[in-house]
Amino acid sequence: MKKLIAILILTGVMILGACSDKSATSSEPPKQDLVLNLSSEPSSLDPGITTSLKDGWVMEHLFEGLYTLDQEGEVVLGVAEKVDKSTDGLVYTFTIRKDAKWSDGSDVTAHDFEYAWKRALDPNVGARYASFLYVIKNAEAFNTGKASLEEVGVTALDDKTLKLTLEAPTPYLEKLMTITTFYPVKKEVVEANENWTLDPSLYVTNGAFQLNKWEHDSQLELIKNKEYYAKDEVSLEKITFKMINDATTAYQMYETGELDFISTIPTDQLEAAKQKPEYIEFPTYSTAMYLFNIRKEPFNNQKVRKAFAMGIDRKALVENVGKIGETPAFAMVPPGAETPEGDFREVGGNYFEEDYEEAKKLIAEAMEEEGWSTFPKVELIYSTSENNKRYSEAIQEMLKKNLDIDIQLGTQEWSSYLDTLGRKDYQMARMAQSGVYIDPAVNLEYFLGSGTNNRTGWINENYDQLLKKARVEQDETKRYELLHQAEEILMEDLPFMPYYFLSSNYLASPEIKGIVYYNHQPPVFKWAKK
Repeated sequence: MKKLIAILILTGVMILGACSDKSATSSEPPKQDLVLNLSSEPSSLDPGITTSLKDGWVMEHLFEGLYTLDQEGEVVLGVAEKVDKSTDGLVYTFTIRKDAKWSDGSDVTAHDFEYAWKRALDPNVGARYASFLYVIKNAEAFNTGKASLEEVGVTALDDKTLKLTLEAPTPYLEKLMTITTFYPVKKEVVEANENWTLDPSLYVTNGAFQLNKWEHDSQLELIKNKEYYAKDEVSLEKITFKMINDATTAYQMYETGELDFISTIPTDQLEAAKQKPEYIEFPTYSTAMYLFNIRKEPFNNQKVRKAFAMGIDRKALVENVGKIGETPAFAMVPPGAETPEGDFREVGGNYFEEDYEEAKKLIAEAMEEEGWSTFPKVELIYSTSENNKRYSEAIQEMLKKNLDIDIQLGTQEWSSYLDTLGRKDYQMARMAQSGVYIDPAVNLEYFLGSGTNNRTGWINENYDQLLKKARVEQDETKRYELLHQAEEILMEDLPFMPYYFLSSNYLASPEIKGIVYYNHQPPVFKWAKK
């Protein structure tokens, strides 16, 4: 998969470079600013809090951790200039770069990392990705009220030295530490004003860009961070993220040059877009699904959940609704995670088949078990977007046709939607889970019973124990076997319904060179230029 993306990056750069001759012959150099479409308002720009891929796209340009990704998608040192590792693999000692600065000109210190990670683990903060920090000694114990803050295994020895002690040797630690949860935040800024993330005048960053303006529900403006240690690698002076939720409007704005980049193309324009030399499409490490709230009827019954999963035509969905290379999903973990035995998904295979008659039998059995004379009303909700709307309407039609079940549809703006899911005030809800790094554990830990990211109400102790064992298992083959066992439990209980593995497609202005496309997160513009 990595090789595929590298080829796509190279091909995209060659195409875009070939198309940019006209601008290259202009008497004046092009302005180094880009206008992208974020679609909607971010739910949060707090790296310790957010779980949204959309929010992460913005923050990838604003912050940098001890490790980062290079232009080939390889993990490299970021804010850390050196790391020493103990022979038992339990202790990492990081040396922070002397030239690492915040956008306000102050030094980035080891204390900023210690504070950020312990803050994300604070149960009062409620960070949904806190579980990714559980590799740190006593991190889970503190997050669950069983240990003190002082017992958490991260300590700033001085301003430029950070000591990290792990629960167990963690071979994937470097990959894990590239995600937003491991970014630093500045204590003085966070504690001075609870609304620090909403006001650009209060918001400080340590990455390639800084936040300059935020016109809420309209646009975000990022400008080059002159304090960034690698500022000479950054050509862009400004990135503007527009919030155009309607795909047709965004496409028209791209066509007229008002947007330089879009990632959602309206269905009626897709074939035309595919003919453009700047069109790019490739599979991504993501799973689209519908969450079931198992605390509410009818999804308190596993047979109903399985019937819904068996009752839709995924092939028709990807061929007639998506049309951008998605593949039907009959499991949680997407293709792309390599193991000693081969691709994790290929080894694990599918966990169920579409069978409408069997699904009808399961519905009848569930109704008898629960004493329902009529099938309970069901509302499927999704966050506002044309793509979500089309898929949800297709699911609604299929469940009616195949199972004779009527469901209602509802939609909410992204921030409100996340709040609704967090309160578990729903029955069935659309969600996509993207691996913040490529490893099956990332996908499966989404449903940890103790994880604040699990919004289904489903808890299975055997499942949780398998994932915890996998977290510390040093034998790679045994580790993946534990993860396969965990996925089997998940796919038997089905607190969710997978329906396709995602594919991404983009249109980028032919003037732009140097966009980096990863297969587990949105494109990065750190090295882009016109």
